Amino acid sequence: MNSDDDIVNAEIVGDLVPVRGQLVAPLGEPEEADPDAWLPPEAEKDVQAGIPWSTERAYGGDMLRFAEWCAAVGRRPMPAAPQTVTAYLSYLKRTPREKTGLPYSPSSMGRVIASIRAAHRAEGHKPPDTMGARKVVRGYQAELSVAKDPRATPDKASAADRTVLADALGLLNRQTLAGRRDAALMLLGHALMSRGSELVPLDWPTSFTEADGGGLLVRVYRKKRKKWQEVEVPLDPEPHLCAVRAVRALVAELEAALAGEDRTTFPLFQRIDRYGYLAPEMTRKGKAIGDPSGRMTEEAASDVVDRSVRRTGRPGKWTSHALRRGGVKSARDAGADIVDIGRHGGWDDRSKALIGYIDEDDSKGARNPLVKIGEAARKREEQGS
Repeated sequence: MNSDDDIVNAEIVGDLVPVRGQLVAPLGEPEEADPDAWLPPEAEKDVQAGIPWSTERAYGGDMLRFAEWCAAVGRRPMPAAPQTVTAYLSYLKRTPREKTGLPYSPSSMGRVIASIRAAHRAEGHKPPDTMGARKVVRGYQAELSVAKDPRATPDKASAADRTVLADALGLLNRQTLAGRRDAALMLLGHALMSRGSELVPLDWPTSFTEADGGGLLVRVYRKKRKKWQEVEVPLDPEPHLCAVRAVRALVAELEAALAGEDRTTFPLFQRIDRYGYLAPEMTRKGKAIGDPSGRMTEEAASDVVDRSVRRTGRPGKWTSHALRRGGVKSARDAGADIVDIGRHGGWDDRSKALIGYIDEDDSKGARNPLVKIGEAARKREEQGS
């Protein structure tokens, strides 16, 4: 999951619970045994296909660690008692993680709670009451805030706005296939204000149509809202920051590279190895892995952004989601209305998440409300005189 992303509303599907690295039958039975509470294999497969891989990995890992802790302390992982979940969150608050040497952050603990509840629903159990566990998290966050610990605030991606992109692209060799791909990925992600999970599924030409004025209409599936959106991307007056020109340059290279293959459509963003070969085969322990079409993963897209921006020496957290935040920042800097930004980027008009993208600096300087009040007062005074 992208960190800066909110907790994903998804469920883990399957008949088994992970315990100590193995899948075992859950302890206990549903409160009411329903003879129809089962799915045929093909239906389970269809449901599984609807769960983002990153979500399944994060939630599955959370549930695995919870089940291992339960086994170690002699508690039941499912159906879990509310006190078990509360005790586990208290344990996470006090126990350093092997990876970081620090306990979980409050935002990660919130995801753990969501994982446990989702796993219970998927197994036919009523999710445990997590009021006590959430109080643990709130208290922990308050402690960290008083101590001015950075873990008190969510670890969000930095904003890759036009200034950041201009610097990063200035250090990118856009004459190579990989350079063209990286430029198109960053500029289009910024223009669409898209998540990485919305960007990498784009195909050429099926995801694109011509727009008036030489631009493109991009058909994007907004995963959080579960709806398709057609986003207009016009030509940019600054060619080096133009997403449309970058996409067309990439497509020309890909069509030339794929000329010998009978393919009428292909992923826009594909794997490229360090030698410049397109969609190289990937294996692990002798078995093929990765999308056979050569499509990049969301993680690979984040690597492109991180690698490109870090060349500039800029500090920050640079993931594919930085493009979404950067698109919002660029639009706000240009004076775009927040409602128009939300509709372009696929947010609901009442979205609290969009407000969370607006940095505190956004209300400073000329947009400081007190400055606005002062300007209005001066105008009244001038009109009165």
